[in-house]
Amino acid sequence: QVQLVESGGGLVQAGGSLTLSCAAPGTIFSIGAMAWYRQVPGKQRELVASITSGGTTNYADSVKDRFTVSRDNAKNTMYLQMNRLKPEDTAVYYCKVWLYWGQGTQVTVSS
Repeated sequence: QVQLVESGGGLVQAGGSLTLSCAAPGTIFSIGAMAWYRQVPGKQRELVASITSGGTTNYADSVKDRFTVSRDNAKNTMYLQMNRLKPEDTAVYYCKVWLYWGQGTQVTVSS
């Protein structure tokens, strides 16, 4: 069974920063695009940022210029650097690698 391990969530004040990590098995890490999603109760899961195997990135308009997605192929790990966080960024954040999802990590931004 493929398991993705997320870490880095927590509580932060508005304007602060957090970095999320997503470690994946090497067997799937290089297959294709990787992405971060987030979900709040009662709403659909939304795409936050993605990165291809070639390093091309894409961001939701709401996080553009504040969040940065990156990958370390040597560590089989994807990251999401989140700066200038806002209360509306509060959500459970999930990583997705190929067909597989992480367990989710809570990010809470206080005003």
